[in-house]
Amino acid sequence: MKATSILIGTSCVVLSFAAICAQAGEAGLTLDVWPGVAPGETGAIPEEKLEQNKPGERPLKKITNVSKPTLTVFRPAKEKDTGISVIIAPGGGYKMLMMDYEGEDVATWLNGLGITGIVLKYRIPGREGQPKHQAALQDAQRAVSIVRAKAKEWNLDPTKIGMLGFSAGGHLTGAASTNFEKRLYETTDEIDAVSCRPDFSILIYPGGMLDKEKPGLASEIMVSEKTPPAFLVMSHDDNVNSENCIYYYLALKKAKVSAEMHIYAQGGHGYGMRVGEKPHNKWITRCEEWLRVQGILK
Repeated sequence: MKATSILIGTSCVVLSFAAICAQAGEAGLTLDVWPGVAPGETGAIPEEKLEQNKPGERPLKKITNVSKPTLTVFRPAKEKDTGISVIIAPGGGYKMLMMDYEGEDVATWLNGLGITGIVLKYRIPGREGQPKHQAALQDAQRAVSIVRAKAKEWNLDPTKIGMLGFSAGGHLTGAASTNFEKRLYETTDEIDAVSCRPDFSILIYPGGMLDKEKPGLASEIMVSEKTPPAFLVMSHDDNVNSENCIYYYLALKKAKVSAEMHIYAQGGHGYGMRVGEKPHNKWITRCEEWLRVQGILK
């Protein structure tokens, strides 16, 4: 009996991500982030466009020209549901959104842990006359408030709402984690009375975190003792520059905010949930461990 238990446990550990994907993660509710037109929208952005892979090509689901942001909720199986939720911000340089391996696939992985994954389709590209992240940050602030306001209805824990982002989505996660005391838009309804602070954050190869003129963080990344705990991942050979993670980690350390950082020798940029044999692909396992060490996932 003991040997059988060990074998079963070992099989669970080596279960591939592809197998996990087959077991969990179907999109449920999709809802608009804003009750009407999003703040500052003038209709100048062309029609939204979805580009998908052709037969035989590597999976791809890329969206451009987003002017109507949405949240798509992926719920875990009821018997596994922990009440934890994570808002997912795909990357794409604030020009596009990679909705599969940096979005929906992430929700599937989270569902396997009993976590509700909520994919944020935020506005891109940056609006003329504004910082390129501003519209997206408005969407992210509103998104966190929506999830917290809906927590009771969706059977979620309002104190365990995290945010996870890749590349530009990592920057957006950092910005949302440090800009929650003042909204970048006029209050629209009762949802905006609910806190927009994420309870924890996961930044995977974030870009745009650095000041372009001097060493340090960009002006919109304002770390304080109230910034939520963070899990950070990047590769030394990432052409976006691993200092994006390093400076954020140092700021968190100085503010006495809990943080864990992994910088791998190789891995480049943009791998998302595409697993492989190099060590950087173990970030998924390391992240799960961090969630448990933090007491978020039990």
